Amino acid sequence: MRIFLLLFLICPMMLVSSARAEVAEPAPRADDQFDVMNWLTDQGLHNIKEEAWNAYGQFTYIVSAKSAFSAPYTNLNGSTNSLLPSAERSYTGSATLYLGARLWHGAEAYVVPELIAEEALSDLKGLGGVIQNFELQKSGAKDPRVYLSRAYVRQIFGFGGKPVHFESDPMQLGGTVDSRRLVITAGNFSILDFFDKNTFSGDLRKQFNNMAFLTYAAYDFAADARGYTIGLVAEYYHDDWAVRAGHILPPADPNQLPLSFKPFTFFGDQVELEHKHTLFDQPGVVRVLGYRNRENMGRFDDALNAYQANNNLNATNCLSFNYGSNNSTAPDLCWVRKPNLKMGIGINMEQQLSDDIGVFFRGMYSDGNTEVYSYTSTDRSISLGALMKGSRWGRGRDSVGIGYAQGWLSRSHIAYLNAGGIDGFIGDGKINYAPEMAIDLFYSFNVFTSLWFTADYQHIENPAFNADRGPVDIYSVKGHFEF
Repeated sequence: MRIFLLLFLICPMMLVSSARAEVAEPAPRADDQFDVMNWLTDQGLHNIKEEAWNAYGQFTYIVSAKSAFSAPYTNLNGSTNSLLPSAERSYTGSATLYLGARLWHGAEAYVVPELIAEEALSDLKGLGGVIQNFELQKSGAKDPRVYLSRAYVRQIFGFGGKPVHFESDPMQLGGTVDSRRLVITAGNFSILDFFDKNTFSGDLRKQFNNMAFLTYAAYDFAADARGYTIGLVAEYYHDDWAVRAGHILPPADPNQLPLSFKPFTFFGDQVELEHKHTLFDQPGVVRVLGYRNRENMGRFDDALNAYQANNNLNATNCLSFNYGSNNSTAPDLCWVRKPNLKMGIGINMEQQLSDDIGVFFRGMYSDGNTEVYSYTSTDRSISLGALMKGSRWGRGRDSVGIGYAQGWLSRSHIAYLNAGGIDGFIGDGKINYAPEMAIDLFYSFNVFTSLWFTADYQHIENPAFNADRGPVDIYSVKGHFEF
């Protein structure tokens, strides 16, 4: 708590930034920043202000090193989800091509092929809501995998108000729309393309590395193992207000790739209310998000009760999907999966303090009764921090940032882990419960126009919510190029 208060007080005085455009919001682009669309416009071959199509791309490589840490036990009694206490290295390499086209008046289509190769720390086990690299995927491999991350259609219906100009950007065609409008999107996408946007904690390819700063750690949004889904999103903008609703598909099994195509039986629903404001002549945004998932998932207390009633209903005897635990003395969620609900509510705030400094806060409370199905093993979470542009020392495209994240588990979740159960990412065989905490500090150096190198340091306390293990220090270097 003292760390939390200290960071809250010093962040506004120290740090943050400008970030890249939101999917559905206008964003300025530096006049001398190179990209293909600006170059084609300069040649008279394209109109970047009123686009019929656009194309962008990015490449990001992140390498991380974890130092050795203290751990009196690891994977106790055959449970399999501990972070290994030895020193390790990890990497991810991703490349993305963003293609957009205008179909007819108000209609747009986007196709986004992507490639990723990765090697995770401890096979992506042993961290709850503070996974050190936001690009890691549950289905990743060392060999590059190519897939279609997005393919969707968007229709915009204008209802007047003031004209709003959108700058050309990935998944955003340059053009003018009404400030009062209805936007319908259908297809394959990430729900984070539309919900829980944040200028200072969202564009992690140039900001923080830790997944706790990508969105709420406790937001178990429906998605496949890569973070994408199929569904429908409706957004209504009314000047400074916006409301969004989304209905999307979950995976058929928790944390796996295949989706469940039963949209009226298993689904993820979310609603978000957004308001933009000006405080001391500086812009800010407040967003409130609620979600409700109906999925084929197990409750922690049901798994404990089933094992206590019959010790044969343990982790090693599972006849359906489980995470491969070898602990024959532990309960397992595989025995109690059935249609269950999971709900949560969160608040997301960002505030610019000056032209070069901004701060953010996120906090979410989820019910914590059921297993993690798509995101991280966290039931309640907060994250906060600040970023600063480098303009004060003559490096206007550089940025520096500091963030603090903390997560908690529900009582039933703790009891399940203490009995040796595992849940998606975590489960050491037993637990000496304490909140999981992380500090993430970075400096992003702009080498030239569209190339950045970022140095990142993370300090993690109580990995997997277990005070018996850690702390853990992780050092990373990130290279990011966009065009």
